[in-house]
Parts: sequence; structure tokens; C-alpha cells
Amino acid sequence: MLQAPYGLDRDKPLFRLPFTIFAVATVFLALGGLVSCICISLLFHFEESTATHCQVPNYLPSISASISQTPERYIWRLCIGLHSAPRFLVAAAYFNFYRRRFAKRCAEWSLSCLNLACALGENLGLLLLTYVSSNETYSVHKNGFIVFITCALIHMAITCRLWHVINKYSLSPEEQTSYLWKKCLFAFNVTACLFAAYFYRWHNMYCEPGIYTFFAFCEYLVVLSNMAFHITAYWDFGTKEVMIATPPEDKRF
Repeated sequence: MLQAPYGLDRDKPLFRLPFTIFAVATVFLALGGLVSCICISLLFHFEESTATHCQVPNYLPSISASISQTPERYIWRLCIGLHSAPRFLVAAAYFNFYRRRFAKRCAEWSLSCLNLACALGENLGLLLLTYVSSNETYSVHKNGFIVFITCALIHMAITCRLWHVINKYSLSPEEQTSYLWKKCLFAFNVTACLFAAYFYRWHNMYCEPGIYTFFAFCEYLVVLSNMAFHITAYWDFGTKEVMIATPPEDKRF
């Protein structure tokens, strides 16, 4: 029996997407979910989402409170569920990128492995705090947040260190731009974390009106700067594509 000749379409990928679009869409899934939940909480669940144990006036919901109501929790879970799978793929892409760059540098190679572990831990912590809301099992939600923020800070710090080394030997304007934004966003994120911790402690110690609002606002800045940090993949993989393809068949004669 005669076989049809191999056509060009057989070797084409089933799906291809520029990595820039992939990275932006991944981050905007989480951003859209966050903005939607906060807006719905302010419009329809203001009293419930801004209430605290101190029973003092508060004008912004914390992120945990805004994703604990209905339908906000389902919007958030849908967005983060769709967001998480590409995040694992991006973590693997960065690990391969660092592996090629630092194959002969033991210290940076070790940091690359730790960076991968932190990226995975950050994503898993985000999934845990997403699917276990604060009004369901608070201790699990709290531990998920601790894993998320700890891994995120370590991940950003290691990333800046690795890109500091890359920047010494790179003349690419895209890589230099990426490194500059990474440094600025990491510094901003750490500052926002410190202010959030300060206002949270102030609120719990003195229960003064409006202080929890400052905490919530700083918490927004922490999450937004974290998202912006991840979107720097736009410059890191600007010429790459995400492809789905079938493996080539063996051609036997």
C-alpha cells in the first residue's frame, strides 16, 4: 500500500503564541481577578469586607476579605486557576534560561535551582490561599499567604542577583531594561511589605480608625508590584514563542 508523502502541514506546530503575549495575558488574568473582586466588594459587600475585630471605621477591604465573599471567591479562584498553569511553565522557562547561562558557574547554578524552588513555592502558596479563604479555615489561608510572600521575596532577591551577573556580560538593551525594572520593582515591593507590616501591627495594637485602610492599600501595592515583576518576562523572552506541536514521526525507508 502506498503512503501519502509527508506534507509541510505535518511538521507545523498545532499552536504558537509570542511569549510576550503569553506573559502579559498570564499576569492580566490575576490582575483582572483582583480588580474585579475589590470593586465588587466595595460596591456590594462593603460592610462585610471592611469589618475588622477592632470595629473601627475602615474604607478599603484587604485582599483576603475581598476574595472571601460570594461571588468574589469564585471569580478569584477561576482567574488564579487559569493563571497558575502558565506560571509553572514560565518558572521552567526561566530555569532553562539560567541553566544555559550558568552551566559553568557553580554558585549561580545553585541559586538558579533555589530560584526555581521559590517560584514553585510562590505559585503553590498562591493556590493554597486562593482555594482556602480566610473565613473557611483561617490558619490554612494564613500559612498559604506566608508561603506565598516569603517565596516571592526570596525569588525576587535571587532573580535580581542572577540578573546582576548577566548584566555584567550582556549588551542587550532588552536585558538591561529588564534588569533595571527588576531592581526597582523589588525595592518597591520590599518597601510596600514593610509599610503593610507596620500598619497591620499598628492596627492590631491600637485599633485606630482608618489604619487598616492604609494596610489594605499597601497590600495592594505589594501584589501589584509582584505582578509587575513577573511581567518583566516580556523583555527576557521577547523573541521566543510558546508552541504546541506533535513529535516528529520516524521516517523509515
